[in-house]
Amino acid sequence: MRTVVFDLDGTLADTSDDLLAAANACFVADGHGVVLDGRDRLVAFHGGRAMLRAGYDRLGISYSEDDIARHYPRLLAAYAEGIDTHTRLYPGAAEAVEALRAAGFATAICTNKPEGLAVELVRRLGIAPLFGALIGADTLPTRKPDPAPYVASVQRAGGDVARSMLIGDTETDRKTGLAVGVPVALVTFGPEGRAIERLEPEALLDHFDDLPGLALRLLK
Repeated sequence: MRTVVFDLDGTLADTSDDLLAAANACFVADGHGVVLDGRDRLVAFHGGRAMLRAGYDRLGISYSEDDIARHYPRLLAAYAEGIDTHTRLYPGAAEAVEALRAAGFATAICTNKPEGLAVELVRRLGIAPLFGALIGADTLPTRKPDPAPYVASVQRAGGDVARSMLIGDTETDRKTGLAVGVPVALVTFGPEGRAIERLEPEALLDHFDDLPGLALRLLK
């Protein structure tokens, strides 16, 4: 079965505001106030630790990875509490996945968000039934761009890795596709816009309306 694997944050849904709010909760608790803002949408999609480092850098405060590790559980707790306050699916996302499934494709999610949070988010967004598998950052011992999570997502969805592709929004997704040897389509409505073309993916996705045709072309 042909399979389309999706990243979650920045690909299926714009989660940046809720991610940044969770990181800011850590800085507020330490008396620094709100540190991160709309300029940091891209770093938000690189994970909680990346946001914490960016905040410390902006404050000009020296820090260690022990500081990051100390704040990370607080960030996760804050994010779990407000996981869908501002998060929204990108236009046409659910409809595109439904169209793929109607055309006989298997669909899965492979994300570097912790599995429990990813499962809860897709449930709240109402799209959990649209995916045959979900692999998170802690489902396996490794995460993207290691190929193992991607391979597991395809196999658990009932697909064949040799007839699969990845839809993503970051360099991590591009590297994952290269590691596995599958085509990658990067969305241009994510934080980098069309600048994501610099990564030379097999395709660019400007709108989810175009996805069914794109998948048919790349997975002949």
